[in-house]
This record gives sequence, structure tokens and C-alpha cells, in this order.
Amino acid sequence: MRARRTAGWAASALVTVLASAGLLAGPAAASGPAAARGPQVATATDPVTHEENDRVPESSLWTQHYFPSSDRSGTELHADVLLPEGLPRKAEVPVILPVGPYFGHSGQSGAEGWSHTGPSARFQDFIEGIDLFDRGYAFVMVDLRGFGGSTGCLDWGGPGEQADVKAAIDWAAKQPWSTGAVGLYGKPYDAVTGLIGNNLDQRALKAVVAQEPLWDMYQYIYSNGVPRPNVTGTANAYNSIATLDQLPDDDARYLANSRYEEAHPECLTENSAGYRIADQHDPFWTSRDLAKAARGTDTPLFVTQGFIENNTKPEEMQEYLDNHKGPERGWVGQWEHVRGGDRTGDGRLAMGREGWYDETLSFYDQYLKGVRPAVRYPAYSVEDSTGAWRAQKTWPAVERSVSISLGGGSYVDDGGLSSIAGLVGPDGQAPRERVEPSGDWDLENAPAIDPAAPKGLAGKQARLPRPGAVTSSFFVWSEALEKAVRVTGTPRVSLTARGEGNVMLKLYDVAPDGTAVMFDEQVSLLRTGKLSVDLKATDWTLAAGHVLAVEIGSIRTGSWRDTPSGGTIRVEGARLGLALDDPADDIATGGARSPYLDTYLLRYTVPLPAGPGTFTVVPGGRL
Repeated sequence: MRARRTAGWAASALVTVLASAGLLAGPAAASGPAAARGPQVATATDPVTHEENDRVPESSLWTQHYFPSSDRSGTELHADVLLPEGLPRKAEVPVILPVGPYFGHSGQSGAEGWSHTGPSARFQDFIEGIDLFDRGYAFVMVDLRGFGGSTGCLDWGGPGEQADVKAAIDWAAKQPWSTGAVGLYGKPYDAVTGLIGNNLDQRALKAVVAQEPLWDMYQYIYSNGVPRPNVTGTANAYNSIATLDQLPDDDARYLANSRYEEAHPECLTENSAGYRIADQHDPFWTSRDLAKAARGTDTPLFVTQGFIENNTKPEEMQEYLDNHKGPERGWVGQWEHVRGGDRTGDGRLAMGREGWYDETLSFYDQYLKGVRPAVRYPAYSVEDSTGAWRAQKTWPAVERSVSISLGGGSYVDDGGLSSIAGLVGPDGQAPRERVEPSGDWDLENAPAIDPAAPKGLAGKQARLPRPGAVTSSFFVWSEALEKAVRVTGTPRVSLTARGEGNVMLKLYDVAPDGTAVMFDEQVSLLRTGKLSVDLKATDWTLAAGHVLAVEIGSIRTGSWRDTPSGGTIRVEGARLGLALDDPADDIATGGARSPYLDTYLLRYTVPLPAGPGTFTVVPGGRL
């Protein structure tokens, strides 16, 4: 180990002057004697403190390590280890472990302007929020293959990355400073690796905290065969992260590993090729179906999920949770792609609920240390569409499941052309047919909100049909509700189709004033025969006097990159499966209205007067 330097008052003063004058480069200007000699770089045997390198979190020691993945592929994984400073020799601590692609020393998804190397600050909010090192935990960040200081070809949620997660858990558990108890943590890619870890069912893994994960990797790229706008862009995004230049002062081994793709360009080609497979039953995707692989697993699991989430959506969420048999904790509600402790620009909590760090620490203390919780937290804390929070023992809580006949109808798979014709926007101009995002996004960075159909489109479409006319979609309406009811879980539409093309299924909450909110949707390729489609998981309360509308038709938003067939589709025997809950039974828990809910309502509220009711949401009127 190199000799520790002694502090020099003059050097410290000089650095302080330079920092205050803005003459030190990088997101955080260094201070103290370490900066005078240059920030130090850790190795496996030569730890570095915050005083020696300002990128190291306070109260911790940074070391770097390398170990093989578990698939015998020759892949070498890199880990940044942060141990509590002053940890006695032979002392052991439990490990909180995120595994992902975003821990590169030069930046998470792009260069961040650092002037010198150091461990990623990706989860600095969490480290500070739970006072991690003073609470007696180690924090270990492992680069997945192909990223940061790890070799190998990136393998988006596939068998290679699953082998990496297994190796990371085993390695962290076997270190001399580890108690052998490991907890995974992350959002959203490192939440995916958390779900993978649960599915691996390793003894050393004692708990998983997964914020806004993907529950099935396929659903992020396709919806039942229909490509999303990011079908090529997400591959490009991760190829870019994998080839991100690292900082020249880094460890030589780290730098050599980071350039793996230069000698193996096939890695990028192979990664891009996988995303182009549209068949959900292809082995490429079945090996990435996390929800199915969760069957029978029992690792304690703490999840968050925004039901109106704009990036990693609640698709196959219920299947994963149903398949998981271990203890569960959850915050689920009406927010966007945020962490539990995130705040908006005006200081409001993005999820609307206080206590993320306290509850997460309690969860880890319970399962990694065996400490009995001092506070009895709800198993699930749920925010519904009214902004009200309730406590539940599980999610979803279902009082009655119903299967409702919707009948049938016809539509033209024309991408909405027959509906848009003649529409005039607020500026007096005809709306564009599509507003499609670029599609170049990853699990951490995506458009702030999904594209919406033009404001007048749904109302006009509902008025268009007349006897003998066939347009872009048709509507089916419920009778007005006598009392409030909550639609929860995963709605499902089944039908028999004649024709080939695409189908879009939408659910609307229609108010007596003739306005409606689209609160759930899904699309699918369609051909002659029977079809069943799961919509996104939801938790939406329909107020007394409101009507539930179901729209079936052609895809008319930029949220998918579909190809309209131009053909007429005949739908017969359509049915809607719903899980219903009575809001009158709610047990309130702490939480405020999440700020994003109002943004969503503003975006997706449209004029849509109710048509004649043909079904009741609660057959017989009793839940």
C-alpha cells in the first residue's frame, strides 16, 4: 500500500482558493491536500478515501476489483467497492449491491465532464439518504458485461447478464469483509437485475429493492408483435454506453477492459440484431421473460411502479408478483419514471409519499441484519387515480372479477386517417397524423410523456359511426355507475377477429360533463381467429355517475411504430375481463397526490360524451 501523504496547510489553502474561483474542472471541485497531489485511483489492495479523491463518498474507502462471470465465457467483471471508513480488521458488514450498465467512471449514459476518475455517483442520493456507511453496510457497484470496466459482449437482460448477476452476488457474499448477506438495489436497469437476482434464487441474496423495473424485457421493445418507437434506438443507446470513453487517469486494467468492443465489434452488431426479433416466443425473448421465471421464488421483494409511467410500464407486473411467493413490499401509484426519494423542481416528492429512505433501510435491516422493524409499514402503499393513498396486504386486492360482453363491430386499420380527416386543432390547423419520438432512449432516459392522439379525435370518432359506416375504431359504453368502483390489476380483452392488421384497445373514464380520461391501453398484431390481450396493470377509480368506455380500432398514436394494413377488421364476441375493488373499504395511509398525476390528466383528458350503455361494470350491482 502506498504511504499516506501528510496534509500541508499551504496546499490546502491554494486548492480552496482555486475551487472558490471556479478554476477546478469537473462536476465537483476537489479540496484539501489530495487535490494538490492529484486525485488517487484505487486498486484492490490500495484503498482511497474522500480526502484523497473527492469522488469517493465521505466516510467510505474505495477499492476496485475484478472477477469472472459465472458462465465460463471468460468474461471479466469489474466492481467498485465502498466500505465504511474505519471498519475494524476482520469486521464484517452486509452488502447492498447494484448491478448494471450505468456505473462507468466517466458517466452513466454519457460523459459527465469529470476531470478525474472515481466511483460512480449514480446512487449517491441513496447512500446519503440512509446514511449507508454509518449504518454499517458495504456498497458494491458491479458493471455488467460490456460496460464500464467489464469485458464481454453486452446481453440486454439475457443469459449472459443473468450469469453476471449470479457471479456478483456470490462474489460479494464471499469477501472477507462481508457477512454473506447481500441485498440488490436499483432503478430501472439495476432494478431489472434485481428481479433477475430474485429469479436466480441464490441463498446469499436476502432482499431486493427494485424501482420501476421491466417485468418482461420483450414488452419494452414490442407489444404483441407491434414494434415500439425505440425498437432500434434502445439498442443504439446501449451500444453507445458500452463504447463510452473512460477517463485517462483510470486503472490500466479498467481502461483495457473498457475498450473491449474495439477488438470485438461483433458485440454491437449482435446486440442490435436481438431487438429486431418480433416473435415473443423466440428463445431470445423467452430467456428474458422475467415474470414467467419468477414462478415459485421467495426472496423478500420491495418494488415501486408508476401505473401511468412513461418509460418502464406496468406490463406483466401482476404476473411477476403472482408468481413470486416471498414477502413483498410495494409503493405503487400514479407517477412517472422516478425514484422513491426524488423531488420535483419545486420540492414536492415525486411519488407523493414521505419516508422512502427510512422504509428502505428498515427493509434491509430486517432481511440482511435480522433487525426487527421499529415501524410497522404496510405491505403495499397504493395511490389510486384520485391521488388518495391506502394500505393493503397485497396488490392487487380484488373483491370481484368480472367478464363483460362487449359484443362486436368493425373498423378500418388505417392508422386513424378516417378519424383525423376534417379535424381542426386549437391553432386552426389540421393535426398531424402522428407525433413519433425519435426512439433513441434507454431504461433511464425516455420522453417525458407518451405521445397522445389529437384532442378532438376520440370525440369525433365516437360520433362518426352510423349504420353501414366503418371508420378507424368503434366504441362500447357502460351504463353510468351507481357508486364508485376501482378497476385494479390487469384488464384483459378477448375477441374473435376476421381480417388482418393491428388492433388498439383503450379504456376511458367518462365523466357526466362529457370529458374522458384514457387510463389504459394496449395494442397487438391481429389476424383471423381468437385473440386475448392483457392491457397494462392499473389502479383507477371510476366515480359514481361515470361511464366506462372501451375503444377498439386502429393504432392512432406515436407510441408504436405500426404498419396499418388498410383492411377492414370485423370483431365478434369481444369480452372485457376486469378485477374490481370497492374504494369504500380503503384503509388510508400517508401520502400526498403525486405531481405527475395532474400532468397526465391534462394530457389525456379529451372531449368524449358518453354513448348508449350496453353493459354494466358491476353486473348485479354488488361487489
